[in-house]
Amino acid sequence: MTEELDLLETPPVPGPFFRFTDEEAWLTAARAAGFMTTVTDDEGNETEQLRAYTHNHAIDVVGTITVGGEWDEDGNETEAPTTLDGFHINYLGDLPEGWEAFEVTPNTPYRVFA
Repeated sequence: MTEELDLLETPPVPGPFFRFTDEEAWLTAARAAGFMTTVTDDEGNETEQLRAYTHNHAIDVVGTITVGGEWDEDGNETEAPTTLDGFHINYLGDLPEGWEAFEVTPNTPYRVFA
């Protein structure tokens, strides 16, 4: 019984985390994995949408990450933030084919699934 309780109290391991070269590379991978769908509104306009949460997967689009930067009390930027390389995604589910090439292991993840 103690072993079962220990397993329940173990916090989940965050990740996996993915970094694509840019947003277009991410969208290409999402389309290839079947995560994008086309939606038609009442006026016949079609838009592409991400199916982020299903019973098979969960996708958290973090996007471009910036760190640092300073602003004065009026909200004016006094020191520009640093933009990290890539377009970032958190993903849970079976790994789509080819995604292992984009997996990264940050020391301190910017955002994780709760």
